[in-house]
Amino acid sequence: MTGSALLLSRAQFAFTIGFHILWPAYTIGLSGFIVIISVGWLRTGRPVYRALLRFWVHLFALGFAMGVVTGVVMSYQIGTNWSVFAERTANVIGPFFTYEVLTAFFLEAGFVGVMLFGMNRVSPRLHFVSCLAVALGAVISAFWILAANSWMQTPAGFRLEADGKFALVSWMDAIFTPSLPYRYFHMVTAAYLSGTFVVIGVCGFYLWRRSHQEFAQTGLSVALSIALVLVPVQGVLGDLHGRNSFQYQPIKVAAMEGDWQTRRGQHLVLFAWPDVANERNDYELAVPGLGSLILTHDWNGLVPGLTSVSPQERPHVPYVFFAFRIMVGLWFLMLVLVLAGGWLMWRRRLDEAPLFHFACVCSSPLPFLAVLCGWIVTEVGRQPYVVYGHFRTADAVSPVVASAVAGSFALFILVYIALLIAFLFYAIRTVLRGPIDEAAEQPAAVQPGLVSAPAGQAGE
Repeated sequence: MTGSALLLSRAQFAFTIGFHILWPAYTIGLSGFIVIISVGWLRTGRPVYRALLRFWVHLFALGFAMGVVTGVVMSYQIGTNWSVFAERTANVIGPFFTYEVLTAFFLEAGFVGVMLFGMNRVSPRLHFVSCLAVALGAVISAFWILAANSWMQTPAGFRLEADGKFALVSWMDAIFTPSLPYRYFHMVTAAYLSGTFVVIGVCGFYLWRRSHQEFAQTGLSVALSIALVLVPVQGVLGDLHGRNSFQYQPIKVAAMEGDWQTRRGQHLVLFAWPDVANERNDYELAVPGLGSLILTHDWNGLVPGLTSVSPQERPHVPYVFFAFRIMVGLWFLMLVLVLAGGWLMWRRRLDEAPLFHFACVCSSPLPFLAVLCGWIVTEVGRQPYVVYGHFRTADAVSPVVASAVAGSFALFILVYIALLIAFLFYAIRTVLRGPIDEAAEQPAAVQPGLVSAPAGQAGE
């Protein structure tokens, strides 16, 4: 295995997983919003909730298809480019993916058809159950994927055999690793925020254009209410996750914070340019003592630095350092936006703020960019290991030639660009077309309390 083949294999996997992760974040987030809208329709019978439900189910379907297509690639890629990793870790994390299929994929596959095509064919209650089952399957799927990733980050419940393979010792310890709760809730919350901000952007677009006013104002109010809860919660979860990483992966945290030297009263580096060669920060702007306070809850707490290990044991600091700051900066932007939206809702002026509506349109990409930055921090930060502390990335790659990896990488780039263009074409066309006129298509709205009748018979 040459160094170029290893680099290309890592770059290809980073590209494909980075592209794929956007779609689970999109669909998990939208599925949660759809469930809430479905509850609103069942409880109130207002046609606007049915219009919102129908509109967002269509956009959910596009993202769901993208997630399935790009997700299948990941399992094949592990076998082709990372066969040594697959062989050595299969006894532990291989069953995780089987459990995902058995507990999540079958659940989603069994109900997604009813969710997408059953609104006029089944009762509102059954349609709600279908939406709930799909949303539940999405978060169960996330659990098993993140359980596998958490095991790679903070491995437990295993022993290493003489041939280098990982053998299972305790299922409970292997599944419920020390970082799983923090990683799971942090990622799922990020996914809910991603879907919620898509809704905020689309509804803000309609209000900015002064079209579909009731539809847009209702959708924006629901989405902002969700975001007003989740954005602050995500800040707390991020802090808890960071302190867990500080306990189990201190060098990753040192790279995130730009801490080169081990010291008490560690500074909080707000900005710097990490100089890897000289093991220092240039142009540093820091707050004395605040780094120790955040990580240890003690102004004089001891914080390990990057120089506490050899250079071969460190991640590439600039990637982790800057990705972490971009992620936190994006969170602050989202917080400012939702607080402004909450103030407008409190003053009952949500439909009278065109500048805010334009800001909503621009905000839709923010959670997705934050998710990508978070995964850069997570995955680059654990380097040079693929199973932290036990199995190096350089030892996990398949014995393939660089030209083969380069060819497949180029093909992936072309295909994924085509997929993205197709998704954006249909999604933008759906948004520009706007919600279907329920009044023209359905003569009688669902009445509160009559939720057991099929949608087409609710008013009869």
